[in-house]
Amino acid sequence: MGQSSPSMPAVNDRPNPFQTVEGWAKLPSGRTWGSTSAVAIDKDGKSIWVAERCGVNSCANSTLPSVLKFDERGTLVTSFGAGMILSPHGIHVDRDGNIWVVDCACTGGGGAPAPQGKGHQIYKFSPKGDLLMTLGAPGGGRDSAFFWQPNAVITARNGDIYVAEGHSSRAGANARVLVFDKQGKLKRTWGTFGKGEGQLDQPHALAIDSRGRLFIGDRGNDRILIVDEQFKVLDTWYQFSRPSGIWIDARDSIYVADSESGSVNPPHAAWVRGIRIGSARTGVVTAFIPDPEAKPPSTSSAEGVAVDAAGNIYGAEVGQKALKRYERKK
Repeated sequence: MGQSSPSMPAVNDRPNPFQTVEGWAKLPSGRTWGSTSAVAIDKDGKSIWVAERCGVNSCANSTLPSVLKFDERGTLVTSFGAGMILSPHGIHVDRDGNIWVVDCACTGGGGAPAPQGKGHQIYKFSPKGDLLMTLGAPGGGRDSAFFWQPNAVITARNGDIYVAEGHSSRAGANARVLVFDKQGKLKRTWGTFGKGEGQLDQPHALAIDSRGRLFIGDRGNDRILIVDEQFKVLDTWYQFSRPSGIWIDARDSIYVADSESGSVNPPHAAWVRGIRIGSARTGVVTAFIPDPEAKPPSTSSAEGVAVDAAGNIYGAEVGQKALKRYERKK
């Protein structure tokens, strides 16, 4: 998309064809939503997987299961992960229906600090909650080791596993994508911290389109990088704002959640937070669901986003501690 650039005018004026549905997913009696950034769609195209932070912003010292599955009516049907995951940050359902959960071990917002020797890992579960694989060392690692504050995970058609790592914008922070084979053996890493081509600042989200191109939500740089399997940069998009979450559906429609422009990132204040919808093929933005919070103190609106087979959109919110559903207006 030739008109996309860091200095382009804010794309805030697209129509909103969706209505918000709150309270759709029903938690057990006595349980309340915690900060939530991890949402994905089950292999059946209807059920919703969510990993939430145990009523606050961290599951440290909690006995609650953090990985939850809801059916299409919003009824909780499966839960697991109690005592395993400190700060669930990303979630992915692979082609076999297995559930991948990212433990960022990030802290803040009322959550307990991460205990030493825990967190910074990726877990692969069966749909019933059996642990099938763990990537990364407990407590994390930096430099050539991994991970330190991983953000997102996704699997490719050939079974390769992509992990986006680095939740800090401080100079020298980890900011890269790691690639593993289907057995969990590290194949390569790509990216360094910075603002140039081939550099990243908080690679916060991952998605893959029908052509196998990898979309990297380079949140700290307010852009999406599109790369091929060899990490050749094919395009750089700024028109979807500051990407916290990305979802690409079977028709190559792209949904990008911005939860930070303005308050967390004042220089990006001209851009309104919300979910921008468009084409992953052309980069054209066609619709926009704005953040309902007029003056939030910090992060708000969806940080994670997913879309079911019927076209309903799910926004996972950290600041408002919620899971919202967006249905097309009738």
